Amino acid sequence: MSEPLILGIESSCDETGVALVRGRELLANDVASSVEQHARFGGVVPEVASRAHLEAMVPTLERACAAAGVDLDDIDAIAVTAGPGLMGALVVGVSAAKALALALDKPLYGVNHLGAHVAVDLLDTGELPVPAIALLVSGGHTSLLKVDHLTDAGGITELGATIDDAAGEAYDKVARLLGLGYPGGPVIDKLATEGDPRAIRFPRGLTARHDLVKHRFDFSFSGLKTAVARWVETAELEGREIPVADVCASFQEAVCDVLSAKAVDACREHGITTLLLGGGVAANSRLRALLGERCAEHGITLRRPRPGLCTDNGAMIAVLGAELVKAGQPESGLAFGAHSGLPVSRVLV
Repeated sequence: MSEPLILGIESSCDETGVALVRGRELLANDVASSVEQHARFGGVVPEVASRAHLEAMVPTLERACAAAGVDLDDIDAIAVTAGPGLMGALVVGVSAAKALALALDKPLYGVNHLGAHVAVDLLDTGELPVPAIALLVSGGHTSLLKVDHLTDAGGITELGATIDDAAGEAYDKVARLLGLGYPGGPVIDKLATEGDPRAIRFPRGLTARHDLVKHRFDFSFSGLKTAVARWVETAELEGREIPVADVCASFQEAVCDVLSAKAVDACREHGITTLLLGGGVAANSRLRALLGERCAEHGITLRRPRPGLCTDNGAMIAVLGAELVKAGQPESGLAFGAHSGLPVSRVLV
């Protein structure tokens, strides 16, 4: 008997994702991004994102079904992001999924966005050895998770998270102050390859001895962003030319140094030898390289989904839905709502 066909819908932020997965085989993964609509604001505007989801949902669904060569009636179940994320954006996806589930008389699963970032690795690498540590890095989240199980309540535990700006958010803010546009991650990553990461010693947040007592696995990038702004301001006041590539390289090195060091520390503390990297910033070349070096040094296996599966997408929602169906978890039904602060311990609502 073939694996069930799962439709996944993702709308937690600025990307409308629809995908079809059969078991752990990805049949189609279509994403409509509204990033250009947010560019002039230098960041995601929730109201703009919600309207973009409304406009993109049906066309994205149609493209995904066409690419997979399936009809909606062929679907066995539907999975949708219930949270965390922007409330208005989440509501669009949840409403679309409920309408489809009701019209098609199919079971519906409301799933956790962060858990889905972990599950998406199954599409590339297969079974995830557990326990594992997951480092999720994006514009909205920077988290260290201990993964004991993907489909059980409490199977994922948060070890640490950002206490202010997420890493991706810091990239966007630094890019804006340097006049590099939005989103900041790709352009800073590109320019950093042309600069000297040792040119400027920017601070490493929450790495001082006293910070490690309370915030050993937590992150803070607000101070780093401020340090970059002050350095640039001072250089301008002194009439010096801003070495943009060096600033980018030094800023990126500070971010990646902290992320990789804390992730490896979490693995060693818990005696775990598998580290999963996920989230939009997981596509960053320096982060992938530095994590690879440090994991190899400590005998840790690093799993990195292909860059196209790191950013928000329907594939990660669909594969988590498929795992929940396979595990025999009960469906969510139609009564649940969007949950902007859904804790990672609740993989299913």
